[in-house]
Amino acid sequence: MGGTEHLTVRREGATLVLTLNRPEAKNALSISMLVGLYDGWIEADKDDEVRSIVLTGAGGAFCAGMDLKALAGQGMAGEHLRDRLKADPDLHWKAMLRHHRPRKPVIAAVEGYCVAGGTEILQGTDIRVAGESATFGLFEVKRGLFPIGGSTVRLQRQIPRTHALEMLLTGRPYSAREAAAVGLVGHVVPDGTALDQALEIAEQINACGPLAVEAVKASVYETAEMTETDGLASELKRGWPIFDTADAKEGARAFAEKRPAVYKRE
Repeated sequence: MGGTEHLTVRREGATLVLTLNRPEAKNALSISMLVGLYDGWIEADKDDEVRSIVLTGAGGAFCAGMDLKALAGQGMAGEHLRDRLKADPDLHWKAMLRHHRPRKPVIAAVEGYCVAGGTEILQGTDIRVAGESATFGLFEVKRGLFPIGGSTVRLQRQIPRTHALEMLLTGRPYSAREAAAVGLVGHVVPDGTALDQALEIAEQINACGPLAVEAVKASVYETAEMTETDGLASELKRGWPIFDTADAKEGARAFAEKRPAVYKRE
């Protein structure tokens, strides 16, 4: 199992838990964190025993975005991994879910700061849980920067455009309740319980047919920008083969026999 000094990896049953682990900097992005994230997504994709992923942060924060000290030329933690970035110049965008979408569902468990690059990574996740005191926002314009992690494209597709533009153009912070009201997160829970709630959702996903889960996720994203006619055709092409799988037959038998299904990805 992978991981780096700023990204820890552990298994909770069929769930891979990735933890941004740089609490002294509110989990600001470092080279070590980016490499660890990328490796974590790839590990989850390749391991058929992994059925869901939970992304969270250590020390009461999710991610405060890019390390601005490094941007100002004061060095960035994890310099020994810089060769990984040279070997794959797109690695940091894959790590931040800009240029990579894991085939397994990704659930974000957010406590504390989830701002700038943190909010950009969040937009690459599928299901989002936030503690009551969590803070969201895209602060880049306040610092003369551009939210180039995908927010000018993705945010307006995930929340109403008026709210997306306000978040992007004011650079102001949003509370967890406000983020939920505009649709950026789906659950607001008592502080300190976001991870528990995320793992509970993951367990519900893990109990479902993995081939069906992955096909459903793929179909949702594939058809998002299609016309209804094209989307329905794509859905049929993606979904119909699932009915011929051993997992589908197991699901039907388990229902008839009133027992939990045992899926084998077949």
